[in-house]
Amino acid sequence: MLIGVPKEIKNHEYRVGLTPGGAYEMAHAGHKVIVQSQAGSGIGIEDDEYIQAGAEVVGDAREIFERAEMIIKVKEPQPVECKMLSEGQLLFTYLHLAPDPEQTKLLVESGCTAIAYETVTDAKGGLPLLAPMSEVAGRLSIQAGAHCLEKAKGGNGTLLGGVPGVVPAKVLIIGGGVAGENAARIAMGMGAIVAVMDVSLPRLAQLDALYGPRLMTIFSKRDMLDKYVTDADLVVGSVLIPGASAPKLVTRDHIKAMRKGTVVVDIAIDQGGCFETSKATTHQEPTYMVDDVVHYCVANMPGAVPRTSTFALANATLPFALSLANKGYRKALADNPHLMRGLNVHAGKVTYEAVARDLGYDYVDAASALGV
Repeated sequence: MLIGVPKEIKNHEYRVGLTPGGAYEMAHAGHKVIVQSQAGSGIGIEDDEYIQAGAEVVGDAREIFERAEMIIKVKEPQPVECKMLSEGQLLFTYLHLAPDPEQTKLLVESGCTAIAYETVTDAKGGLPLLAPMSEVAGRLSIQAGAHCLEKAKGGNGTLLGGVPGVVPAKVLIIGGGVAGENAARIAMGMGAIVAVMDVSLPRLAQLDALYGPRLMTIFSKRDMLDKYVTDADLVVGSVLIPGASAPKLVTRDHIKAMRKGTVVVDIAIDQGGCFETSKATTHQEPTYMVDDVVHYCVANMPGAVPRTSTFALANATLPFALSLANKGYRKALADNPHLMRGLNVHAGKVTYEAVARDLGYDYVDAASALGV
């Protein structure tokens, strides 16, 4: 199979879909890789490293999209990229379609087959291709939140861990999944007073067993949300419904009731965000104010640490990419029901139920769409 790796064009996105090590594995399996020049330069990977791994380096993205049978990316294709996709071409990347009707429309019109990292599952019910970036985003959320709490950034001037004789900041994390747990670990490590809220009692029990009295675990109910969200200095939203739009758990009234200089960080912004006042921002302009509350809603948070993020993501995606290349996407999907869950669009049909429901498309079961 001919595999293409374009340079990412989203604002301040320096990650790359395939590392030289991945290109070497593909070449060793008998496939050909073409990489856009400077695709990895933002993380210190030069063109020569891809060439040494057996890949061909080409000058522009158009050639990648014209020649490649499978496109491997990191972020969702931007409109100009969607318009370069063609019928029968395979796209393997993060998509986050539910809150993005324009991208969905363009992918449907292209006739391509689009597999989303974020909806591929595993035998334990996890999301193995989302987990590495959730780990990064969770840890970054506290780093970003602590910075935003500085007075010059609009925050209330509280040091997250405090100092002897001064109470630390209070951190509330809504959602105790991979991102939420990683946020809690960093917040506790920095000395904050940390609480995690979740609707799953088994998950709260797991977190309690892992972290003990250092971490307050709270069952998510409306009255508890009302109480804790307005008392925190930093609120991290990390709620996820796979493939679907995130629920708006923190309302505009909650934001109004927060103290001046409170910071909210919305990890769920890729799926539309879990704060009613959230809107996607960029690394160039990461924050904005609503009712004197600092909002950090960067849609590609792991892009802030692209070298770590690229290698973490590549470790997870490469086995699936190799399977798609070795078998062809129809057999690879038919052989692996967990990979099949990643199919969101095929030949003009929406094949992921939550996306179809949220955006008003007719839903076609993935297996039926593929005829397998």
